[in-house]
Amino acid sequence: MSTAIEPAGASTRTGIHPDEWHARVQLAACYRIFDKLGWTEMIYNHITLRLPESVTGGERQFLINPFGLHYSEVTASNLVKIDAQGRILDGSKYPVNPAGFTVHAAIHEGIPDAHCVMHTHTTAGVAVACLEGGLQQTNFYSAQLYERIAYHDFEGITIHADEGPRLVANIRNRQAVILRNHGLLAWGSTLAQTFAVLWTLNRACEIQVATFSMGPALRIPEAIAQGCSRDSLQFDARHGAGQDVFDALVRQLDRVDTGYKE
Repeated sequence: MSTAIEPAGASTRTGIHPDEWHARVQLAACYRIFDKLGWTEMIYNHITLRLPESVTGGERQFLINPFGLHYSEVTASNLVKIDAQGRILDGSKYPVNPAGFTVHAAIHEGIPDAHCVMHTHTTAGVAVACLEGGLQQTNFYSAQLYERIAYHDFEGITIHADEGPRLVANIRNRQAVILRNHGLLAWGSTLAQTFAVLWTLNRACEIQVATFSMGPALRIPEAIAQGCSRDSLQFDARHGAGQDVFDALVRQLDRVDTGYKE
C-alpha cells in the first residue's frame, strides 16, 4: 500500500519545495496522532523531522512544533524550520522551545540515521523511567526491545548543549531510549519507523506498570527475548518499518479532520 500522505498539490500553493511540504504534512499528521493517543503534555515535548538534502543542500535542518501551540493545533504550514543551533529559518512568527532543539539537534547531528526524533512524557513511560531497574523483560513488547534500549541519566531540564554529546554516547545505535526520571525517546531513519519504536516502547511500559501493580512478574528467559527482538518485523525496513501502521492511523485521522494539511 502506498503512503497515505501525498506530497503534491499544496506545495505549489505555498511555494515550498515539494519534498519539504511532504515532510511538513507527514509531521503535522504525527502531531495529531499523538494527540489522539493521549501522548501530549500540554504544549510541551517535541517530534522533530530532518529535512532531506534535496531541500537543504546538505545542511542539517529540521522541523519542530511551534512553542505555545497544543499538538492538536499543529499544521503543515505552522511547523517551524530551524537549524541545529535553534535559529528559525522560515520566518515563522512562533518561537521554539530550547529544550526541544537542544536534545533533538544533538541526536540529529550526532546520529547519521536519526532523521526523526520523538519524545514523550506519558504516565507509564515516566513511571518506568523512574524505576531503578527500568524496563524489564516481562512482556511481549519489552521482549521485542531486547538489546534495543539505551538509558541516559537525568541531568535536569534539557536546555544545556553540553549534555548532547553524553546523550548521544549513551544512545549509541539503540533507537529506543529511556531518559531516567524523565520519559521516553525514540529515533529512526523515517518518521514511521520512529513511531513504531516509540509505540512499542510505550506499550511495554504500560503493560509493565499494570503487571507490577498486581505482584511479581514472570521474567522472560534471555534466549527467548533475544529471539523476539530478532524476529520482530516492525522496525525492519524490509518489512515496511512501521509505515503500514502509520498509514492506517493517518487514514483514521483523515476520516475525522484533515486540518493538519493546511
